[in-house]
Amino acid sequence: MAAEMARLFSTGSRRVAPGTFLTHLLGGMTFIEQFADYVSRVEKGIDRFLQPADEHPPRLHEAMRYAIQGGGKRLRPVLALATAESFGASEESALSAAVALECVHTYSLVHDDLPCMDNDDLRRGRPTTHKAFDEATALLAGDALLTHSFVILTINYATQPALAHALCLELAAAAGSRRLIGGQMSDLLAEHRSNVTAAELDLIHFNKTAAMIESSLVMGALVGGASVSDIDLLRRVGRHIGLTFQIVDDILDATADTATLGKTAGKDAKADKTTYVKLHGIDKARQIAAKNTAKAVAAIATLPGDTTFLQTLISEMGSRAK
Repeated sequence: MAAEMARLFSTGSRRVAPGTFLTHLLGGMTFIEQFADYVSRVEKGIDRFLQPADEHPPRLHEAMRYAIQGGGKRLRPVLALATAESFGASEESALSAAVALECVHTYSLVHDDLPCMDNDDLRRGRPTTHKAFDEATALLAGDALLTHSFVILTINYATQPALAHALCLELAAAAGSRRLIGGQMSDLLAEHRSNVTAAELDLIHFNKTAAMIESSLVMGALVGGASVSDIDLLRRVGRHIGLTFQIVDDILDATADTATLGKTAGKDAKADKTTYVKLHGIDKARQIAAKNTAKAVAAIATLPGDTTFLQTLISEMGSRAK
C-alpha cells in the first residue's frame, strides 16, 4: 500500500516512481504510510456516507460512486484530517467534513470534464463520467454530489449546531460564485485572450483552485477548535498551496504524458488557455511555485501542535514538477 500511494501521490497516476517523502518519519510511520492511512480512512468514509449504488434511481447513484471512487490523491480531505488532528481533534471527528470536501471537489471535476467546459475524455486514468455514462447523467451526478456534501455535514454534526453552521458556510462560500465557480467562469473567459496579466491569472486560481484547498485547512481547523488567528493563518497558507498546486498542474500538463497524468496531457495549449507556463515559462513558473511553497511551510510551522505531516505534505505538493 505505501509504495502504491507513493506512486499515486507523485503525479496523480499510478505509474511514476515515488518521491523523496518516503524518508520522512512521523510517529514511527514514514510520511507515505501516514498519507496512505489518511487516504484509507477517506475511502472508507466515502463508502460509508454515500448512497448505495443500487438505491433508486440506481443509475444516478452508480454514476456518483463511479465519479468519486475512481481514485485520486484525496489531497483536500487529507489536509482536513491532518489539520484537525494537529489541533487535537479525534480521528473520527473530521471525517464527515473531509468526505464533504471530496464530494464538492469531485462534482467540480465531473462538470469541468463536460463537453461544454473542458470536454475531456479521461479523468484519473479512466473514462470521464460523461463518457462512462452519458452527459445528462454526469451533470446530475455532479449536482447530486454537491448537494449531498451538505447533507453529510448537517447530519453528522447535528449535535454541534455551531460547528455544523460554520462548516456549511465555509464549504458553500468556497464552492460558490465568488470562489470556485466564479474562478471557473473567469478561467473560461480568459481562454484565447492574449492580454491576461499575471495578477488576473493569480486571481483566477486563488478562486478556482485555492478556494477548496484553503477550505480544507479551515474546515479541519474548525473541527479542531482552532482560534480565529490560527484560522486566518491557515487561509493564507491555503492560498499559497493552491497557487502552487495550479502552477504544478500547468507544468505537468506541458511536460508529462497522458499515461502519467491519468488525464489528457497538453490540453491547455490546445485550448489556448492562459497558464503559468504560457505566461511565465516553465523555469519561472517553478520558481513561483517554490516561493509559495516556502511561505506556506514557514507559516504552518508557527502553529501549535505537531504540523510535521502538513509541512512535509506541502513540500511534496510543490516538488511534483521538479
